[in-house]
Amino acid sequence: MSGSASNDEPERDRQVPWHIRCIATGFFAGTIPWASGTFGTFVGLLICLLPGMHASAVLLPLIILMFFVGVYAAGAVAQAEGGRLTRGAAAAKAVFQPGPHAHPDPSIVVIDEIVGIWITLLGMPHSVTAFVFCFAAFRIFDVLKPEPARWVEQLPGGWGIMLDDVAAALYANITVRILLLLLPLFIGPYLLP
Repeated sequence: MSGSASNDEPERDRQVPWHIRCIATGFFAGTIPWASGTFGTFVGLLICLLPGMHASAVLLPLIILMFFVGVYAAGAVAQAEGGRLTRGAAAAKAVFQPGPHAHPDPSIVVIDEIVGIWITLLGMPHSVTAFVFCFAAFRIFDVLKPEPARWVEQLPGGWGIMLDDVAAALYANITVRILLLLLPLFIGPYLLP
């Protein structure tokens, strides 16, 4: 007879349905053993490059839907996997997010990065410059996690996993909007792709 698992240990015996794991891992991009968050962000960016996907009328409802689906999927996979991180993710957390983390956020879960890059891209021009700035800004804010991202990360289950990336994405969206307004002043409006 086995005892019950403690709250700190993952439920490794619990099976997560294939489709839930597929969503949480961004079509399994999160299983890449290095830079899984970057690859998840790239998957989200590629989805926005599909015809019609970047339009706000399509992207906003998709963000809302996938946020709530992501809360469930991320929470289920995190409960099954625990807080397992890749070496790169562990090193980045140690440097940029020191201290205890109340709830697991395993490296394989990247649905938060997908929704995060969509929020960053929301309302942005459909240009190479905007997409590159959005990608870079989101990755920077996702790694640094300025408040309130660090605070909402402490929420239990999939809520913390998803909401810290929402906060990072909002910072990134605002930052890129400012950059796109200021950039023509420095390099000229005709040099932007």
